[in-house]
Amino acid sequence: MAKKMVEERRIPRTMSTQHPDNASIPGWCSQELIQGEDEVYEAYFAYSILGCQEVMWDAEGKDVDTRVMRKLLASHPHYFKKKIIGKDIFLTYRIPNPNVEFAERKIIIETMANIPVGCDIASAFYKREVTPIFEVILPFTTSSRDIIGLYNYYRKGIVDIENVSLGNTLSVGQWLGRIRPDRIEVIPLIEDMDSLLRADTILKPYVDVVRPRYVRVFLARSDPALNYGLISAVILNKLALSKLRSLEENRGLPIYPIIGVGSMPFRGHLSPDSLQGFLEEYRGVYTVTVQSALKFDYPKERVKRLVKALNEKLPCGKQVLIDSEEERLLLEGMKKFKIRYQQTTENLAPLINSVAIHVPERRARMLHIGLYGYSRKVGKAILPRAIPFATVLYSLGIPPEFIGFAASDCLDDDEWEVLRKYYVNMESDLKAVAGYTSWQNINTLMNRYKKVADTARMKRERLKMSLCSLMEDLNAVNERLRIKIGPNNLTEREYENTICNFLIAYIKREEKKAKRHLVEAAKIRRSLG
Repeated sequence: MAKKMVEERRIPRTMSTQHPDNASIPGWCSQELIQGEDEVYEAYFAYSILGCQEVMWDAEGKDVDTRVMRKLLASHPHYFKKKIIGKDIFLTYRIPNPNVEFAERKIIIETMANIPVGCDIASAFYKREVTPIFEVILPFTTSSRDIIGLYNYYRKGIVDIENVSLGNTLSVGQWLGRIRPDRIEVIPLIEDMDSLLRADTILKPYVDVVRPRYVRVFLARSDPALNYGLISAVILNKLALSKLRSLEENRGLPIYPIIGVGSMPFRGHLSPDSLQGFLEEYRGVYTVTVQSALKFDYPKERVKRLVKALNEKLPCGKQVLIDSEEERLLLEGMKKFKIRYQQTTENLAPLINSVAIHVPERRARMLHIGLYGYSRKVGKAILPRAIPFATVLYSLGIPPEFIGFAASDCLDDDEWEVLRKYYVNMESDLKAVAGYTSWQNINTLMNRYKKVADTARMKRERLKMSLCSLMEDLNAVNERLRIKIGPNNLTEREYENTICNFLIAYIKREEKKAKRHLVEAAKIRRSLG
């Protein structure tokens, strides 16, 4: 049944996104921030040059051009005559969640109302009726009510307005024309631990009420890593994928998982150097994100080959089904990693927030805390979002992948065995960032912890305690997995020199120097975070 559905409606394998994780600025961009007309061109670039089959047009936490359809078709008519949006390639909106972004929640009105506008423009361009935009991604989905509500809002708040009378026997439909499409497909983006563990139960009422032909479900990978640590993020995604496969088989409804991944291991490890491991790790995933670091920090030809391979090889098999006993063991182990990770991260929060001001913005996003934005909360600590969070730790010489790993010493044999079974690439993921660890920086932080704490405006003993915890994590990685931590080649030694210069500039409060060294180091590892 799933195969038949793929033939009826092409499920895209690669989704270009606007995540601001790129260290380098693309040559066609007019400034450091990618925004406005540059984002429109970026969409065309992702389709035509890189070969991405889908572009996420993102209104979550940032401004977005709602006239993207007209601008794409007008600027690149020859390409889009050959590649029909909505059939061959896809443009998918991500909107703010009204339960989270209170000040911006009415952006949903203009975004959803723009879907029929795009339909009219594309139909005029192609000289026949087409439906270019028909899917909407809803972030922070935690219940079926969220997705059912969005589905019904479009149907009742946008489409049914056709029948509103304007007087003198004139209706909106007669005045403005038919509103198409007459329904949308909602893609729930599931991000927090509780919701990922209930992915199937979140979907069931939506399936019963809406009765879709198929469902695409978006699983977050970055925010779970930020909130619960690397190990927990991987396991949460595995458990969610297992539950979605069970639901698919029980209901006979095709479910096509999407996973949001960056190029560094902490945020998913999709890069030209890690393709085979990635495909093995996330079997059954139909669509993956191609984020900005992957697009702009690697040679273009390598990215094109990677995208082509993903388009051809995904979903690379079926999701692995996890039985109830193995799930219990995974949850027990994950709880231990989560507690350890959050304790250390909470203690490091003042330092992380202090360093984060040096991380350059790459999109015009509303990242500040307050009326027009939101941060992320780990335990009781307010932290930057996942990309600047990871950037800070890489820049300090403490890869975030290692935080909390000492919890492995608290696992029993069964818990460790099942973790190794389902986190297939644990060793290779950690090896990939071992060379980005700087013992020089760690020694500087330990020896000058009073000065660093004063710079970060935090309690000295709090910093000292968190650094001791990090040392235990690094020792556990070395002892448990026999991974050599620290620079192993000339490039990694060059990298260490760069982040040592960053830390010195940070302590001396030389902000311009610090930012320059931070970006230089990010370019070496080919990603901010």
